[in-house]
Parts: sequence; C-alpha cells; structure tokens
Amino acid sequence: MVMKTKLLFFLLLFASTISSSLAKGSLKQTLISSEEFDDCSNASRTRHLLEDGSRSQTSVDLAQGYMSNDDLERAIKEFGQRCSNISRIYSIGNSVNGFPLLVIEISDKPGEEEAEPAFKYIGNVHGDEPVGRELLIFLANWLCDNYLKDPLVKLIVENVHLHLLPSMNPDGFSLRKRGNANNIDLNRDFPDQFVSINDDEDSRQPETRAIMNWLRDIRFTASATLHGGALVANYPWDGSEDKRTKYYGCPDDDAFRFMASIYSHSHYNMSSSKEFLGGITNGAEWYPLYGGMQDWNYIHAGCLELTLEVSDNKWPNATELPILWRYNKMSLLNLVASLVKTGVHGRIYSSGDGRPLPGSITVSGINYTVTAGKTLGDYHRFLAPRDKYEVVATMPGYKSKNTTIWLDDGPVTLDFVLDPEVSVKGSVLQNVCDCDCNSKSTQEFVQFLWGAHLEVFFILIVILGFLLLLFKRRTKVKFPTSRLLAGSKKTVEV
Repeated sequence: MVMKTKLLFFLLLFASTISSSLAKGSLKQTLISSEEFDDCSNASRTRHLLEDGSRSQTSVDLAQGYMSNDDLERAIKEFGQRCSNISRIYSIGNSVNGFPLLVIEISDKPGEEEAEPAFKYIGNVHGDEPVGRELLIFLANWLCDNYLKDPLVKLIVENVHLHLLPSMNPDGFSLRKRGNANNIDLNRDFPDQFVSINDDEDSRQPETRAIMNWLRDIRFTASATLHGGALVANYPWDGSEDKRTKYYGCPDDDAFRFMASIYSHSHYNMSSSKEFLGGITNGAEWYPLYGGMQDWNYIHAGCLELTLEVSDNKWPNATELPILWRYNKMSLLNLVASLVKTGVHGRIYSSGDGRPLPGSITVSGINYTVTAGKTLGDYHRFLAPRDKYEVVATMPGYKSKNTTIWLDDGPVTLDFVLDPEVSVKGSVLQNVCDCDCNSKSTQEFVQFLWGAHLEVFFILIVILGFLLLLFKRRTKVKFPTSRLLAGSKKTVEV
C-alpha cells in the first residue's frame, strides 16, 4: 500500500512538471509570435497567408462585386443614353485583346470646341488596381444626377470639358495582373526624359499609343490617374537625372504642390497621412520610376498630371467601394473645379484683323510654355495663388506683349491683342499662318508692289525722267564747243 502511494505521488509530480513546461513553452511561443507580428506589416502577413494555399481562392474572390469589362462597357453606354444632354461616349482605341478604351465626355456642349479648359481622369492603369474604374463611374453618375442642383457640379459641367477613361488596362483587369495582356507595365511604357526607352512609337503598347494620340487630338490643361496601394497625391518629376531617390521638382513645382494639396485636403483622411507630409509627395523622392505617364504628359502634351493613390489596398473588397467613393468624392470634384477657380485664362488675337492666334504663353521665372488653341486662340495656365506673375504672350510674326497679374484672389482672365511686326521700310510682315510659298505668293507680291506702292513708283519715274532731261540739255550745250576746239587745231592744212 505504501509503495502504491509513493508511485502515485511520483506520477502526479511528473505530470505537473510536464504540464508546467508545456505552459512555459506555449507562452514563449506566444511572445515570439507577438514580436514577429510587431515587426511585420500587414502586407507581409497578407503575402504569408497567400503562400499558405489560399492564393487561388483569394484570386477568384477578388472580382466579386466589381464590374467585369462587359459590365463596364454596358454601364458606360447606358450612362451615355441616360445623360445624353451633357455627355458623349467615344473610343480612343483598343487594348491588346481588342477591348475598346471607352471615354465619357461631360460638358454642357460635349464634342464642341469651346474656349474652356479640358481635364481627364484615367482609371485602372494597372490591371490589379481596379478601384479607379469604379470611382469614375460613380463620378459620372453623380455629375449627371446633380447637374443644375449642385453649384459645384454646375460649375464643372458649364465651364470644363471633363473626360473620363474608366479603364486604360481592361486586359490586365480580366487577367488579375498589373501589366497588360503582353505583361507590360503601362506606366513604364512612355518616352522618358532621363532614360532612352520607348523612343520607337511602333514598339509601344496599343494602350500607350492610344493615350498619346488622344493628347494630340485634345489639348488637356490638367489630368490625374487613379491607382491603389497607398494613400497619397504624387506629382512630377517621377524620376531624377542621376537615378537617385531624392526630391526632384519640375518647373511648375509650386503649381503641382498646390494641385496635389487640393486633392489631399479635400479627401477624408489623405492629408493626415503619417507617411507623407500633408498627403502629397514628389515622385522621385518617394521612389524613382522611368517611362511614366505623368512626366510625359507635362513634357510633351502641355498637361499637368497627378498620380493619385486612392486606397491603401490595391484590390479591396467590393463592399468598401461606396465608402471609398465618399472619401474621394470631394477631391475628385474640387480638383476639376480648380481649373476655373484659379490660374490665368484668356485668348490671343491679332490687332490687324481681330482673328484668334495660336500663340504661346509663358510666365517669367517658370521654364514652361503653354500653347493657345489653333481655332479659338484660347489658353489656360494653371498657377498656384501668390502675389503676382508676369505673363508673356508671343507669336511668330507679331510683337510680344507682357503684363503683370495678381492671383491672390481667384482666377484672372487676360486677353492679348498682338501687333504685327513692321519691317525697316514700313511694310507689314505677313503672318505665319497665311504664308504660302508658291505661285500665289508671287502673285500677291506683284499685287503688293503695283497696288500699295504704285504712287511711289510714279514719283520715282517722274524724277528719273527729269534727271534724264537735264542730262540731255547739258550734253547739247557742250557738244559745239568741243567741235570748235577741234577745228581750231586743224587750221593749218597742207
């Protein structure tokens, strides 16, 4: 009996020791997991979960609640029918797989050329960042439903030509990947100022070429693309000359910072970012990239473009889309409205006949040129508010003009009337728009000589005739004297 009791005691003691060790081991394991959790970002944990075998299921579930490409096309066309009074639908080309890149234009006079600025929003540049395509459909419907009700919407519709391209990369969306159907990142496919890439236009992707041709047809004043994966408004330059990560501002750095701040401070929480001061960042300071679309817009198309990261999650659950729309709605509206709420706008005319001139506008101290429209001679120069700017208008064949404006209280309308240049002889130089170096020019030159200067030629002929008459009379007086002198020498004859 005593032996059994001792045996039972030792068994209980052993069990207690094992239990205590296991408990300590569990606590230690728990502490290690907590430390690892603190050292890892949410993105790291997400990658870990995907590696555990749920990748395929997650990939399939991503698109639930989002519009498919067919749904998007149908939504765009239905919008065009419902809001035909203030919109038109057109295509700028096709994707690699032939899906049309449809655009919604919203204006009180869609499709007509007016002396108004044009703005574009582009969504879904990266196939796995689809929030932008959904937000732009939300935006279009909001403008349609609230036109003539909301003063801000009325301001936009009646004073701006707004163009919405919900999806630049429909193939990437359907494939659930960043690049297009050729696996090319479209935001690295544009010509770059620092790196010699993409110089051959035929080698670029069809989506890229469509954007470039689009900007050759329409003179956009400003633009923004919608991305995902962060919460910040990004502005040029995207790259730096020495390829280093550092702040690298463009000539319009002040204007871009102002534009980015408009979006950030109108957003629900972008401006309160702990990572980006004020919710904005210079692209090269964040991380340099080359072949990007926003730098190309600014350099080659005269368009000030922002890259907007509108959601921390690249592909959030579709149930979050209405919330993301509420967070971004005022930012999307205010950024477009800023085109007519600030800056300098106007037209350039010829003082000779009053016709519009496609001249150029520069601002002293800013190495950037904005070109006026060929038909209406209108220009739209986005500038950050400050005390004063000196604005200069130029046009080949005309005298340039400059004036000083103040932008501390709203926009300024400034028209220029340029005088044709005058040559030394007083003749007016012909405008470059009317130059025609053929037989017509010869005929016009002859008409110019025998028309405007016929009186001058007549006076010259009279003077010349008078001089010839005087010369003839003088010759007659001297001729007999000469003969007499000659005769006198001949007085002696043999």
